[in-house]
Amino acid sequence: MLSIHTLHEENQYLLLKCISGSRAYGLDTPQSDTDYKGIFLSPKKEFYGSDFQDQVANETNDIVYYEWRKFVDLLGKNNPTILELLATPSDSVLYKHPLIESLDASEFLSKLCCQTFAGYAQSQIKKARGLNKKISNPIETVRKEIPDFCFVIDGMNVIPLTQWLGTRNLNETDCGLVKIPHMRDVYALFHNSQVNEISLKGIYSGTDSNDVLLSSIPKGIQPLSLMSFNKDAYSIHCKEYAQYWEWIEKRNESRYQSTVSHGKNYDAKNMMHTFRLLHMAEEIAKEGKIFVRRTDRDFLMNIREGKFEYEDLLLKAEEKVELIESLFEKSTLPQEPNLDRLEELLVEVRDKYYSF
Repeated sequence: MLSIHTLHEENQYLLLKCISGSRAYGLDTPQSDTDYKGIFLSPKKEFYGSDFQDQVANETNDIVYYEWRKFVDLLGKNNPTILELLATPSDSVLYKHPLIESLDASEFLSKLCCQTFAGYAQSQIKKARGLNKKISNPIETVRKEIPDFCFVIDGMNVIPLTQWLGTRNLNETDCGLVKIPHMRDVYALFHNSQVNEISLKGIYSGTDSNDVLLSSIPKGIQPLSLMSFNKDAYSIHCKEYAQYWEWIEKRNESRYQSTVSHGKNYDAKNMMHTFRLLHMAEEIAKEGKIFVRRTDRDFLMNIREGKFEYEDLLLKAEEKVELIESLFEKSTLPQEPNLDRLEELLVEVRDKYYSF
């Protein structure tokens, strides 16, 4: 099987090798890493055999090479990464095989770019909103449990179950519940002191519980009270708790500290690339070309440095999306790339390469 060393260090089987990311965009800083992307053609034995690889990358994914077939497939879908790779500025192109020398990204642009560029930017805006929520509303270390979402009728009042138990010096493990018919998540609440020869099961089984426990109660015994369990709120809390602490575990700490340091509570780098994609989508709709090297560097770097308010950026982005959708509706670009031409390229380049 092909290794990243074979492709990247020995430069075998390459069709294209480029510097990518911030250095290709002209958005790099002294601290920026150097990313690489490219295209390769599998050796004939691997292509026809069982060891075919459609992509080869290093562990951090800052070096990625796409097999010719995958590259053409994604090009036909107007994938932004693939179009950017094909339109890489000449000073960032380290190698280009003669077989694809005349290949031009503009030839394959279509109205699909409205979704792939602007649509992806919108998904990044949602991601930014989620990050803002995590930063602004941190979740406590200890997850809440089922009793925290239970409430008891106490005369004319509704009070938390834990408070109701505390005022009566009762323990939830000595209580039992019976479902009230025709009422969602409402239960009759009993205590061991009301029954003989049986032991009630308690309110819930423990921290991993998804629902309350039910007990068998002899007929004729009146409940101490009625209890409701806000199951929906409990499920949402468990999901948000898991997502938050997974984010804490996996987040890029240096990038997070950068986000916190500018005090705007959004991922500035992510937001910068969101606007880069939006501006590229606008250029594609207006000019039918893709410009990787950014002439709007000052504006984008100001975003990265946290010089805009979060809500102002969201408003700008929403306005830009509306403009882009309008521009693509009026654009003379085709609805989709010429798939027949892509099919020809797929076969033609491989045949010629294998015949060398």
